[in-house]
Order: sequence, then C-alpha cells, then structure tokens
Amino acid sequence: MAYNDLVSVTIVTYNSGRFIKRCLESVLEQKYPNLEVVVIDNASTDGTTDILERFEDRCRIHYNSQNIGFAAAQNQAISLSRGEWILTLNPDVLLLKNFIQALVEAGQLDPKVGTVCGKLLTIRATFDLPEKQLVDSTGIYFTPMLRHLDRGSQEVDNGHYVNFEYVFGATAAAALYRRQMIEDIQIDGEFFDPDFFVYREDADVAWRAQLMGWRCIYTPLARGYHVRNVLPGNRRALPPEINMHSVKNRFLMRIKNMTGDLYRRNWFSITVRDIVVVCACLLREHTSLKAFLYLARNWRRVLAKRAEIMKRRRVKDDYIASWFSYKPVSRPAPRPTARGLAKARAARG
Repeated sequence: MAYNDLVSVTIVTYNSGRFIKRCLESVLEQKYPNLEVVVIDNASTDGTTDILERFEDRCRIHYNSQNIGFAAAQNQAISLSRGEWILTLNPDVLLLKNFIQALVEAGQLDPKVGTVCGKLLTIRATFDLPEKQLVDSTGIYFTPMLRHLDRGSQEVDNGHYVNFEYVFGATAAAALYRRQMIEDIQIDGEFFDPDFFVYREDADVAWRAQLMGWRCIYTPLARGYHVRNVLPGNRRALPPEINMHSVKNRFLMRIKNMTGDLYRRNWFSITVRDIVVVCACLLREHTSLKAFLYLARNWRRVLAKRAEIMKRRRVKDDYIASWFSYKPVSRPAPRPTARGLAKARAARG
C-alpha cells in the first residue's frame, strides 16, 4: 500500500433504498484499508433507514429529521469526518476495488492537487451493465455559455481517456477532495454552498478551487459505475423542484465566481444562453421562476460570498479563461511511478 492517509467516504442518502446497500458494500470492499464511512440520511421515507441500520457497526450514520439538501448534508458529513482526504459519493455509485487507492496515489503527485476524479461509466438503475458501455464522467468542463458538462458523457467507452490529465473539476458523485483544500476554499465555514441545496454545487466548488489556485487531476486507474439521472437532454422528465434549483444555481454560481475579464471575453455566448433560459421559464417552465425570486431575496448574502472569493483569488485572468471552451479542455499530468510515489511519501515525512 502506497499511503496510509485516512480517507473519509461521505455519502448523503435521500430515498436511496434502491442503491445504498450495494454502494456501501463496494466501499467496504475497497483494497485501501484506512477508511471511515460517514452517511447522512436526509429524512428518507422509502426504507433507506432500515437498510442503513444494518451498517451501523461499520459506518457512522446520522439521521436528519428533515431534508436539508445535498450540499448542507455533505458539509455535515465532512464536519463529522476525520480523514486527510474526503471522498464524496452518491448512493447510486458502485466502485471497483482499487478505486480509492488509485485516487489517493494520483492526489499525491502534486501538492497543489486538491481534487481527484476517476473514470465513471454508466450503469442501469438495476445495477446491470448496458449492452454498450458508455462513459458517465471523466471530470467536468465549462463552455463559454457557462454550461458545465461531464467530459466524455454518453460516449461509447472504447478505451479512450487513458492518460493522467489535469481537468477543471470533478463530479461530486465520486470526487476525492484534499482536506487542506476544503479548509482553504470554504466560505463562512462551508465547503459546498447550502444555497444550492442540490445540483451544480460541485461545479461551484470546482470554479472556486480554480480561482484559489488548486488543481484537479483525472486518473484512468480509478473506475466506477454511476446511475445518471440528470442529463442535458432529459430536463422535462425531472421533478420541477430539481429544474428550479438548476436555474437558481446557474446564476448563483456565476454571481459568485465570474470575473469581469471572463464576462468580457464571452458576453455574447452568455447573453444568448441567458435569454434562452429566461424565455423557457416564462413560456414553459413556470415553476422555475421561483429561482429568480430566491436570487432577489438573497442577493446581499450572495454578493458577500462573491466579495470573499474575489478577495482570495490567486490566479490570473488568462488562466481562468483558458478553461472555458466548447470542447473539453485538459492538460497533461504526470503518471505515478514507484520512484515518484516514494518521493512524495518522503516529502510528507
């Protein structure tokens, strides 16, 4: 085993009875030995808590009396955890046995790596593999319209994405975060922004981390499976509340993290996309209009968060702008070697 850093796996459940048993089993079967598992249940009503009770001897489980949202519950789990690394994990994810070990080894390659992601592949809600194996995510990227997408999403897995690469960020469905980075970039003691409640909170973290000088590395050696429910093309099939949070969080993320230079470079693309979003809410998706009411009521708090982020920004405009492209942007990263791992261990003492 290359490293003995404690890894805390943090999982938030909400009516996750279909998935949570096999998810937890895949975590507890990891080859990496130094693990703790923290689960926060957000007042599930589908029998999830009955399943969780069977794991109370092997996991730390907290049962909330109400659904406080994914972002706040993950913050709660992180505050209860002790690890030097935090692996946020969705209940609908299955990990291959070397997943965590591969993530930790990749994270040790560069002290400025604050986030590590692996190769997630798609799996059916029954946890059966599809006939054609599709990529779910190999990291996230941003377009000039400020859309954030999963790199490789829905592409047939034909053996590509085999190199170690720096990418913009990771999906929180299975992202390894360095504790040092979490403490460095949190705002008012919060890593994930609870204003987001659910959806896009990982993209917000990725953007903030980049602004503050942290890097995200992708390793092809960490592989897992994810049941993906939210895709750009299936918006109409999603609950209205999820779509409302999607609209709200799009603007929250921008208000907090957008720099003047990035807006000047991409103002036309941003404006076109905004017109599409606003018109869709006015003409069809009326329930999402509540997003704009939320922003109006809370703009002072959001602007205060923006001021804090901009005050702590460490990178130049050209660097941030280089990540926003209609094609996924990545940069070469070193591949682990026995000598490199030994050197990293020695540097850590």
